[in-house]
Amino acid sequence: MSVLNLLLGVFAGAPASVEYLVVAGGGGGGGSLGGGGGAGGYRTASGLVVVAGTPYTVTVGAGGNGGAANVSSRGTDGSNSVFSTITSTGGGGGGAYSGAAAGGGGSGGGGGSAAQPAGAGTAGQGNNGGAGTSEYYERGAGGGGGASAVGVTGTASAGGAGGAGLSSSITGTSVTRAGGGGGGARADMSVPGGAGGAGGGGAGGSSGNGTNGTANTGGGGGGGGFTGTYFSGDNGGSGVVIIRYADTFSAAASTTGSPTITVSGGFRIYQWTASGSITF
Repeated sequence: MSVLNLLLGVFAGAPASVEYLVVAGGGGGGGSLGGGGGAGGYRTASGLVVVAGTPYTVTVGAGGNGGAANVSSRGTDGSNSVFSTITSTGGGGGGAYSGAAAGGGGSGGGGGSAAQPAGAGTAGQGNNGGAGTSEYYERGAGGGGGASAVGVTGTASAGGAGGAGLSSSITGTSVTRAGGGGGGARADMSVPGGAGGAGGGGAGGSSGNGTNGTANTGGGGGGGGFTGTYFSGDNGGSGVVIIRYADTFSAAASTTGSPTITVSGGFRIYQWTASGSITF
């Protein structure tokens, strides 16, 4: 930081507004032959008004749990992330092969492989999941939706891939987050699980469990596979809250939740991977 910027930082006081990225927890993948979990809701913008001396609660949403190793257990929805007036909605859980529909959320969960419908995403936060295949033998479940793309519908030859997430350089480095989980499939018919969406989505299982969504990306969990033996879906990734403002303004008066604090590229950057608070 230059001497001029340092002096300005002393006298400029608290910022009047901040830029933010708020990503919710991803949904869990459905159990055996279940859909991929939807990515956590993704919201980002600049110009969010803040007031000096006011404490702002930060909530980092947890990822949803994967469905159990059976064909009737869907994944649970992810939890919301919150900063100030901004709430991002948890991703929808992946649907089960039978009985339990995919969840809606920031992005929707994928449908189970017995032609089950997908969960709906939330406008401005994410996209719909993909439906389960309607092909004979119900081989591939749908992928969960991602922040930038819908989940892929399952087919007779593969589980649907999770929708891709979005990249952000709010920390100074480009990172892609909020990818959907891949749908589960049948290894007993040589059908592979769907790929996880770029941005932390977990792959769908075929000869085993799904794969977890990546922590602090809001990625959806992968659906479980089937070999004649049932396998479980896996968990969605937790979310993240990041804010930044020009480093000509003073550092925050206080924080909780142990955010990572950096000063880089002309910005003060605060990143929470666990819930806490900030007062400017």
